[in-house]
Amino acid sequence: MNFRARLTAAFVLTMFVTLSFAGRISVAAELTGTAEERLKNDLKYLADDKLEGRGVGTEGLNLAADYIKDQFKAAGLDVTALDGDAFQKFTMVTGTKLLENNSLKFVGPEDKTIDLKLEEDFNVCSFGGSGKFSGEIVFGGYAINAKEASYKDFGDVDVKGKIVIVMRRTPQQANHKSPFASGHGVSRHASIQAKVSVCSTAGAAAILFVNDPHSVESETEKAIDSANNAVVKVAREISKMEPPDKAFSDTRNKLNAALERVSSAHGDAHTGGFDTLMKFGYAGNGKDGAIPVVHISQAKCDELLKLALKKSLADLEAEIDTDLKPRTQVLEGWKVTGETSLERVRTEVKNVIGVLEGEGPLADETIVVGAHYDHVGMGGDGSLAPGVIEVHNGADDNGSGTVALIEIARQLAARKQPLPRRVVFIAFTAEEKGLIGSAKYVEKPLFPLEKTIAMFNMDMVGRLRENKLTVFGVGTSPTFKDDVTRLGEAAEFKLSLKPEGFGPSDQSSFYAKKIPVLHFFTNTHSDYHRPGDDWEKINFNGIQRIADLFRDVVIHTAETQKRPEYLEVAGTADTQRQGSRPYFGSIPDFSGEGEGYAISGVSPKSPAAKGGLKGGDRIVQFGESKVADLSDFDLALRNFSAGDEVDVTVLRDGQRVKLKVTLAKPR
Repeated sequence: MNFRARLTAAFVLTMFVTLSFAGRISVAAELTGTAEERLKNDLKYLADDKLEGRGVGTEGLNLAADYIKDQFKAAGLDVTALDGDAFQKFTMVTGTKLLENNSLKFVGPEDKTIDLKLEEDFNVCSFGGSGKFSGEIVFGGYAINAKEASYKDFGDVDVKGKIVIVMRRTPQQANHKSPFASGHGVSRHASIQAKVSVCSTAGAAAILFVNDPHSVESETEKAIDSANNAVVKVAREISKMEPPDKAFSDTRNKLNAALERVSSAHGDAHTGGFDTLMKFGYAGNGKDGAIPVVHISQAKCDELLKLALKKSLADLEAEIDTDLKPRTQVLEGWKVTGETSLERVRTEVKNVIGVLEGEGPLADETIVVGAHYDHVGMGGDGSLAPGVIEVHNGADDNGSGTVALIEIARQLAARKQPLPRRVVFIAFTAEEKGLIGSAKYVEKPLFPLEKTIAMFNMDMVGRLRENKLTVFGVGTSPTFKDDVTRLGEAAEFKLSLKPEGFGPSDQSSFYAKKIPVLHFFTNTHSDYHRPGDDWEKINFNGIQRIADLFRDVVIHTAETQKRPEYLEVAGTADTQRQGSRPYFGSIPDFSGEGEGYAISGVSPKSPAAKGGLKGGDRIVQFGESKVADLSDFDLALRNFSAGDEVDVTVLRDGQRVKLKVTLAKPR
């Protein structure tokens, strides 16, 4: 059977199956062009470079919001339900600003002082906090608490209320058999966040990061080798020439430039030029209440250590490497006085909402149809192309879901017969920052959640290959699996059906509120969260077919007299590998900005559920580790194994509640 015959047969079969329990829509004449043409036009705009990758905090994201609102309005949706507008607005932290009054000084015996200059001897770190600090100084090694390596920098020295000097990276970097060696990447103990978490848990008043000598020496050797190689290359060119001629003169100039590179590299090595301070903004933004963090130069650190301990940083590093024993110690007689001044930058963002009212006795019940429209902007945090500052257009993620959302809105609004239930179309913002837009909606819904009967979501539906379509959430209501199977197979999809309602997209926010959900997805690819995710690589026929299937599921749900029954499904679906950390089962609430790691719920029958945690809790302590956010929680969790019983302290209704949780095997 040729393609056209198969397509015709599929269309007829889909018509028959859908009409048997839903009724096919009648597309109005005012829809101009084909669905594929409309989808392509929409995506070419949303994935254009001028929209700046639709990053949170960019003007490009605002342009995308305006476009979606205009398309909703043109389709016939009500875009005035939110106090006369389509925008559900809220603010979130999108950056950190360095203010004035940043200083640092070491004060020693007999009023000996070492002054440090901003941007020369120290930089303030954006992920730290603001405030004045002073106190005793502790050399804290690498600030590592590694149970698996029997290594604990703060094991015998109390750093509470003290200022801690912390080396970056890990011990024994030149030893591939070191317990900190990692065959698949950098050790988790090397991360800045891990070190900050260890220091905060131990009660440190501030952190002074310093580059480890091994890394600086390695960068120095690379630079000198590169410069030497340049000289050798040009010298060989000269040896083959017959002077005097222009080529000889030009090559001699190249040699002089190469010699200058060698001289510069050796000079930088001598003056510590390869000891690069972290620039402000590196490693992201912190939270209000974080302890101050600065990055100091090796030169100033060595000046202090030689006066206080008669040793250099390299000496201490070598001692630790020799026997893998911490060298944590108080710098007797020395104190720090300093101040950091930062301001968190908050930006207004918005969900875009259009409403299609139903008609009849069930018109007060709501189906939410959603897709997030933000992406990762110019790269950086969230990008899988490290160091690349280039527009990430996110045509598939999630321009594809957004244009499918718009197209479904057009077609459902064009029906001659209104649906029996209300359909609310939502383009969510800040999904890439942690489902924040959908979390804000369920916190302040436009229509009551108790009358929201289902939420259907699309995220990355633009790379359909071999007709393979994954649908999550089919176990969240008794009829979903049969409904999706019947429609999907009729449309010749090769379905992969997943029961879980919790997963890495906006449906999770609704499932946490006990609302049945479905989530459509065509899988990741090599352009995921990289600059190559452009509209030219999109399968527009695939988006159209998925949108048709999605639309028919919405129609069937809207026209079925009985609302979908909510079912609990244990576990969390994920499109990415989770690694070897033990299973806990909490569902993050990314809309919360207060103390600790806020959760919106727990997976049924998970360790968290069995331990008594529930939605609304804020985890502030996990074992011995203080928890300020999800990153702290993740790092603390990795210190344990399946089967371990862990004390977990949560804030619940303003009170601290201590619970015990037995961790399960990784999932």
